[in-house]
Amino acid sequence: MTIMSLIADPSAWAALVTLVTLEIVLGIDNLVFIAILSNKLPPEQQNKARRLGLALALIMRIGLLTLIGWIVTLQAPLFDLGLSGTPGPYGEPTFETAFSGRDLILIAGGLFLLWKATKEIHHNIDSEPTSGELLDHDKGVAQIAFGAAIAQIIALDLVFSIDSILTAVGMTDEVPIMITAVVITVGLMMVAADPLSRFIERNPTLVMLALAFLVMIGLVLIADGFGVHIPKGYVYAAMGFSAGVETLNIISRNRRAKARERSAQS
Repeated sequence: MTIMSLIADPSAWAALVTLVTLEIVLGIDNLVFIAILSNKLPPEQQNKARRLGLALALIMRIGLLTLIGWIVTLQAPLFDLGLSGTPGPYGEPTFETAFSGRDLILIAGGLFLLWKATKEIHHNIDSEPTSGELLDHDKGVAQIAFGAAIAQIIALDLVFSIDSILTAVGMTDEVPIMITAVVITVGLMMVAADPLSRFIERNPTLVMLALAFLVMIGLVLIADGFGVHIPKGYVYAAMGFSAGVETLNIISRNRRAKARERSAQS
């Protein structure tokens, strides 16, 4: 279809709105990771890292869309270890070891998220200066290399981009709609990146909660790579519930702090 016929087609607009919604949901985990990692940089580099990370995500997604035929082939099995789980309610195995290129990328991305989140949790709990790790608290955030942060953002961008593009392929066959949805989604993520990072920075307890989210997302990616498909609705419902509880805790702490200030003044 031509661009003009797509613009005049109501079904194309419906597909665009649906796809943008899905892409935003799929982009939440990517945005949380960028927010946590950019907050480890010196203040003058944080905004630049977030903008650059999201710009690279946009470029990567559009680049992958130009290779849409190759991306689709990533779902074809590369090798099979011959193991599978018991049949599920619809006859499909509960897990399988016929690994495609997409499966291997998801498993690698999930393992990276588990490693990264675990290291961050360790350094939030134990700030020993002799631990020798990249993100030691006593080294100071200025010692975290900007290039290293961007490299880690790119690595996760690749994983989330492939998952995002394969979702888009399942929604529509029109590449212009996919590109428009990606541009809109990344634009919204750029708008939300700074407020999210500032909110996390102002509320340190949210860092641990966000890291726990990344652990969960890493496990979901690994499970998906092994053919265990966990409905994303369950994952985001758990994240939303936890975020809601923590929001109530933040409100409660702020009210107690204000009450203490009033009592001290009186």
